[in-house]
Amino acid sequence: MSDSEEYSSEEEIETQEVEEVEEEETTEEPEEQTQQATTPTPKLSIPKLIPPKIPDGELVDLEDIHRKRMEKDMVELQGLINAHFEQRKKDEEEIEELRVRIEERKSKRAEQIRIRQDRERERMAQEREERKRKEEEEESKRQEEEARKKAAIANMSLHYGGYLARAEKNKPNKRQTDR
Repeated sequence: MSDSEEYSSEEEIETQEVEEVEEEETTEEPEEQTQQATTPTPKLSIPKLIPPKIPDGELVDLEDIHRKRMEKDMVELQGLINAHFEQRKKDEEEIEELRVRIEERKSKRAEQIRIRQDRERERMAQEREERKRKEEEEESKRQEEEARKKAAIANMSLHYGGYLARAEKNKPNKRQTDR
């Protein structure tokens, strides 16, 4: 084998290794895509990073690949952090709105209860007044009835002389003698 043949076979081996590395990276990407597709994550504005170009015949710079991957991970992590805090902010706003609604509802309910109690007191007072008025009317009717009965009895006794006077009238006249 000559030097040119060795060099060309080495190039072929290196290109095959580079292609295998690229294939591994491409095969990892669909798995990541399927994982991302299954978990609903908010759309993030991640700048598209250009994968490092692997020059033919040169050594692959693993530090550069690692640095690019770390940058990509950092951007994704920062996006997730931002999305989390935005969601938390929205949740806190919803909780505050809910707390305000609850307080408003409590105050409205307290006002309704107070109004209902006032109405109940007024109704009870009206019922007491109505009952008292009816009792007074009944008492006055009863007294009027009693007065009418007494007047009727007195009138009867004046005109007729009562029971004993009637009995005396019906008896024969007896002389009263000295005894």
